[in-house]
Amino acid sequence: MTFQSLIHDKLTMSVEHYENFPVASLLLPVKLRQAVKNIYAFARTADDIADEGDAAPDERIQALEQYQQELIAIESGNEPNLAIFKALATTIKRHQLPLKPFGDLLSAFKQDVIITRYDTFTDLIDYCRRSANPVGCLMLHLYEKATPENLRNADAICSALQLINFWQDIGIDWDKNRVYLPQEDLIKFNINQHTAIDMAASTNWQKMMQFQTQRARELMISGSSLHKNLPWRFAWELRLVIQGGLRIAEKIDHVRGDVFKQRPKLQKFDWIILAWRAIFMN
Repeated sequence: MTFQSLIHDKLTMSVEHYENFPVASLLLPVKLRQAVKNIYAFARTADDIADEGDAAPDERIQALEQYQQELIAIESGNEPNLAIFKALATTIKRHQLPLKPFGDLLSAFKQDVIITRYDTFTDLIDYCRRSANPVGCLMLHLYEKATPENLRNADAICSALQLINFWQDIGIDWDKNRVYLPQEDLIKFNINQHTAIDMAASTNWQKMMQFQTQRARELMISGSSLHKNLPWRFAWELRLVIQGGLRIAEKIDHVRGDVFKQRPKLQKFDWIILAWRAIFMN
């Protein structure tokens, strides 16, 4: 597979499953929907280039490098070649969006191709800074609410959501030989990463997972006041997102961290709980 065909495959696939963007939300103002779709298409296809299919690592990196060149063209005021970037250039210009978040996302996607383990929690948070936080940054810019305080809170929320998603998908990632649990924590709780599936019912594993969910929960709560500074549509969207992340963390705790046997996810009844909790958020 050539890197041109790899890009083509990802640009022509459905992008409806990208979980980090509220693409079809009824709470998203009509005037911003196309902008969000254009940003989302960039992120989804780049993420899939890095993570899906059977392309070799060097082919993935080469395809992502072409994405980087398209961003450079936009920054230089030149016409990009790919249709997805032509639409993105229009969005960036119309809404005066910074280019750094797009570059940060590409950096994280490239990292996913070559790095499958993280030694420390600091290393993992640095990855979250580039893989998740740009989403919040761009949304704040679209709503013209990108103040320093709002950006700090958005970073906390986005990183927490990324961490909770990691803990939710441990089993899926394990099958891909990818471990987002910091190696220092596996050592701390005496977990052998090569036999982790067999240890998932152990007390050590349960304590380690409780440690991870609590850390993500505290990070989420530290930024949750962001909703107070946003327009009501965005605020309600954010409240539901925050409560959704916290609910998944709660479900991970409920199964004692054994996400290999059962991947915690939101069910229909959970949305009633989320709405109730969102109403009474401080």
